[in-house]
Amino acid sequence: MAGEFGAVLRRLREKAGLTQDELERRSGVSVSTIRGLETGKRSNPRMTTVQQLADALALRSGDREELLRAAVPGRRGGGTGEAEADAPEAGTAQAEAAQAGAAQAGTAQAGATAVASPAVPPPAPAVRAAPAEAAEQLAKAVAARWQREEEQRRIQDPYPLPVRWKAASESLTDHWANIRRLPPGVPSGPLDLSGRLEGVAETYRSIPSGRLVVLGRSGSGKTVLTLRFVLDHLRSRTLAEPVPVIFSIGAWDPTAVTLRDWLTEQLTRDHPGTAAPGPGKVSLASALVDSGRVLPVLDGFDEMADGLRRPALEALNATTLPLVLTSRPAEYAAAVAETDVLTSAAPIELTDLTLDDLDHYLPRTTRKADRSDPAAGAWQPVLKKLREPSPDGSPAPLATVLSTPLMVALARTVYSDTPEHDPAELLDTERFPGVRELEEHLLDNFLPTVYRRSRPGARGWDPERVQRWLGHLARHLTELRTPDLAWWRLGHGLRGSTRTLVTALVTALVIGLVDGALSTAFGGSLAGGVLDGTVVGLLAGLLFGLVHWFTYTVTGKDVQPSAVRLRIRGRPRSTKWRAGSRLVIGTLGGAFFGSAYGFMVGLLRALSRHAGPASALETGLIDAILFGLIFGGAAGLSFCLLGLLETPLDIVSAVSPGSVLRADRRTVLIQLVFWAPVFGTAVGLGAGVAVDLLQGHLGQLVMDPMSSLMLGTISGLGGALGYTLTLTAWGQWCLLARVWLPLTGRLPWAVAAFLDDAYQRGVLRQAGAVYQFRHARLQSRLARRRR
Repeated sequence: MAGEFGAVLRRLREKAGLTQDELERRSGVSVSTIRGLETGKRSNPRMTTVQQLADALALRSGDREELLRAAVPGRRGGGTGEAEADAPEAGTAQAEAAQAGAAQAGTAQAGATAVASPAVPPPAPAVRAAPAEAAEQLAKAVAARWQREEEQRRIQDPYPLPVRWKAASESLTDHWANIRRLPPGVPSGPLDLSGRLEGVAETYRSIPSGRLVVLGRSGSGKTVLTLRFVLDHLRSRTLAEPVPVIFSIGAWDPTAVTLRDWLTEQLTRDHPGTAAPGPGKVSLASALVDSGRVLPVLDGFDEMADGLRRPALEALNATTLPLVLTSRPAEYAAAVAETDVLTSAAPIELTDLTLDDLDHYLPRTTRKADRSDPAAGAWQPVLKKLREPSPDGSPAPLATVLSTPLMVALARTVYSDTPEHDPAELLDTERFPGVRELEEHLLDNFLPTVYRRSRPGARGWDPERVQRWLGHLARHLTELRTPDLAWWRLGHGLRGSTRTLVTALVTALVIGLVDGALSTAFGGSLAGGVLDGTVVGLLAGLLFGLVHWFTYTVTGKDVQPSAVRLRIRGRPRSTKWRAGSRLVIGTLGGAFFGSAYGFMVGLLRALSRHAGPASALETGLIDAILFGLIFGGAAGLSFCLLGLLETPLDIVSAVSPGSVLRADRRTVLIQLVFWAPVFGTAVGLGAGVAVDLLQGHLGQLVMDPMSSLMLGTISGLGGALGYTLTLTAWGQWCLLARVWLPLTGRLPWAVAAFLDDAYQRGVLRQAGAVYQFRHARLQSRLARRRR
């Protein structure tokens, strides 16, 4: 594709009447780069470079689309799969439609053809490059992620279940003139929205408003449909179209945060590279959302709390964002009854699987029971029995249960892949008299079945303990009212006071041991070291516990994983050093800690010498001023220097719960290695400087070199460990998820391995940086049994 791009660039440059040197002066791209691109010696041009060249050539929409398309291998101009030779005309049409806007796309002619959803017009050239390149990187990351997830869920094994849909009830549908974006007075009629799973991207593009609501009962395949929509949409996406990104809307509280802010937060969480600075002093995530380069695919409207669906629907109606929303019909209809339909949205409703679908699918998933008849299997007798008419004419309970993809998948897991289970037992009406009993049977046997199997290289887990651990996690998510199982929030299963108390006690123990060991080494007295370690540990635990309490527990905020990595060699050009804010935060925090620490140490030291209350108070105040200055200056300096090493993560980096945990651990450990010597050195040197400057002003101050060295060493290690345990996501993970929760029997000791194993077995699924239960029904069942 590099040769094609070079040919297109050379033709457009000659068309503009520019030499390579003139194009260099206009674009800022070096002539050697231009020459390399045109000759094909330089491949894979950066999207920023392509945008600069397009701006310098002053290309019109059609030529610009052709140049951008040639720069991206495998990109087609339209979403219909035309031959590559027809791509320029298709790309021109799409670009012109995008520039025309939603209103012009809704003319009578556009409504009749319904070729594509309106795209966001390109932004001004000054701010186009960064969001445009970020959008292309985001598209690659999203496609790679959900392709892996589709393979993990075995959706294509042996082939996808035939998910179908029809147009939903008119009572849940907005006016067709609004959906088709027609001007006043133009006749309108309904669109034909019926279709199958493989055509979901085409169905969406046939809706001029770009707003689609997918309704379906529990387990009907809504999540699978959104996954397939994202992959198919990305395969045929043009550069003018936004990037579809799946968001679990069940975690959104519309009364606390706006839709755009929430989308920005979720995008930053699942794609940490978008936290990098973008145009206009905002993050790339904010720029992508605000410029319309992200197509929100909002999965799980029905999983929101009852009182939040109405404000959520009102908030969605307050925007004109193209989007896809999934929900169970009853919950969506209830929200519509309280307010209104989703403006300009076309709703579709998923239909049930038929016995013919089951005949085609289930026999292909199971073992062959009869060698003499290769076509025979365990499911054939069951399916044959289901076709027999019942005495009262009603369908058999098993036929009703197997009408949803979820229950078919569970039945396949329990019966198709296990030789010891016979699906004929599902026909026992005495054991399973109704639908509820059959569904509960499949849900309850899913975990024992998948954990009875051995996985190569995986440890064995006791099914009974697994049931308890997963039940705790399910109840934890139910209480938090979110489907997202984030490793950095596992400690939120505890009450806030308990979490803070455990944090303070463990921090006190760790810092006390470090201080006691170092004090003994410096002073040579075990008794003195134990006493000093006890005092310092208790004070540090108390102070760091208070900081954690006021920072996170009182405010209700989470300790989020770091969205940056640390680079020791050289400062990255893309990073902005906010020295002012870091200096203020570090100085104020250090001064507060140092003042409290100095006052309490001075007070205790004076009282140990049997000084009077007035003298002890004076000593405490003097030490508070001295240590406040020392720790404030050292912390401010350390925070500023630490900021120099931060650089945003790459957008295209693979993001999973495990990768985010490893990245955060690596960042925190580097911070720990950097923070301890820098902060300790700053404290040790600052102590001597502060004593010299304040000598006489605060009385007779004494600080010998050995005392400065001991203070710096203990402060460096203790401060770094206290910061890590109380104010970082990885520290809280180690303290709560790796120690406290396993110690109390709520989780296994190898938490990360257990969660990854549950994902590999199909119990959990990955949604970016978090896990989710495979289905809300499974989570609900486990939570009820745990309770």
